[in-house]
Formats: sequence, structure tokens, C-alpha cells
Amino acid sequence: MTRGMGRAICDITISVDGYSAGLNQTEERPFGDDGGDGSGGKLHAWMFDTPSENRAEVDQMTAANAFIMGRNMFGPVRGEWDRQWNGWWGDDPPFHAAVFVLTHHPRDPQPMGGGTTYYFVTDGVESALAQARAAAGDGDVAILGGATTINQYLAAGLIDEVRLHIVPLALGAGTRLFEGVPPLKLEQVKSRAATSVTHVTYRVLR
Repeated sequence: MTRGMGRAICDITISVDGYSAGLNQTEERPFGDDGGDGSGGKLHAWMFDTPSENRAEVDQMTAANAFIMGRNMFGPVRGEWDRQWNGWWGDDPPFHAAVFVLTHHPRDPQPMGGGTTYYFVTDGVESALAQARAAAGDGDVAILGGATTINQYLAAGLIDEVRLHIVPLALGAGTRLFEGVPPLKLEQVKSRAATSVTHVTYRVLR
């Protein structure tokens, strides 16, 4: 991390066997077979079933000054932008900042309510991070997922801090964090156990 520059943080919920989403993802079930029949299933139930118990962790997910996400996290549309999709979060997304979406297909920026604007980046993870850092100034950049996107940043050595929300659920298959990532040296910064999730933060050692 360069002096005067905020951290690049990844923040993601995973099962105990490391999956951030199950198989068979659809528009109705964006996290696939994740132990439930709703849009969030059991994997993300901690955010909604016990929000007051996990308020600090929920709030920190959107506390960065800029955000990065993969195309699959942004929505179910694949290929060319032949459908006007503006994310899963409605007209007033919770980010209230610039969000850089990795994609292979160009699209004009999409302003939303509350100060969120989606920018669509076609020239790779390093370009997206450079643009996000410029937007964030001295503040942090949060790389929200999914796991495939985070794995690319981890493999490139571009993440400073890893925040995991570990749910006592084994999915057995799906999209897995750390897949294809070279060995990492991590230093545990803090951890906190809640009713249905354990929050752990690691610093990535260079």
C-alpha cells in the first residue's frame, strides 16, 4: 500500500468449506444452491435474520470510498448488454459512491440514487483498481466479489485486507474463495463470533 493511499479490502461471506455461492445460480437464486429457497438462502441469512447483532459488519461492507465487483455479482445478464439491468439493489443502492463493474462488454456509466454510479471496466482488474483508487482518494476501496473476482485480485497481490464472514454451512461445490490463488501469508487482525456467523479479518503480509 502506497503512503497516502487507502487500503484495498475484500469483504465476502463464505461457507466453512470456502464457497461464496453454490451451484445452479439463477436470477431468482443469485447464490445458487446455498441451503435455502430464498434469494440469500442460509449463506447470507446472518445479514437479515440477526441484523442488530451484526450491524457493525454490515455497515463496514459499504463504508469504503469506492467499490469493485464482478459482472456476475452485478447481475444475471451475460454477454452484450441487451437488457437494462442496474444491479440487484434497486434505485438507491447502499454504496453511495463509485462502483466499478468488471465486464468484457462496454457500457456507459449508470448513475443511481443516493450518489452511486456504476462504471463498467473492460480492461482488467488493475485498471479497475486504479480507477477506484482515483475515485476513493485517500479512502479505502472495497472489492465485494464474487469469489472469482476476489481471487483475481488476491492472485495479483493487490489486496491489503481480507474480511471473511464464515457461516457454519458446508456447500460442497460452487464458487470457491482462494481457488487458484498462490500461497498467502495472512495475519489475523480481529475475529468475532456471532449467533450464525464468525467475522474474521486478516491483513495480507507482503
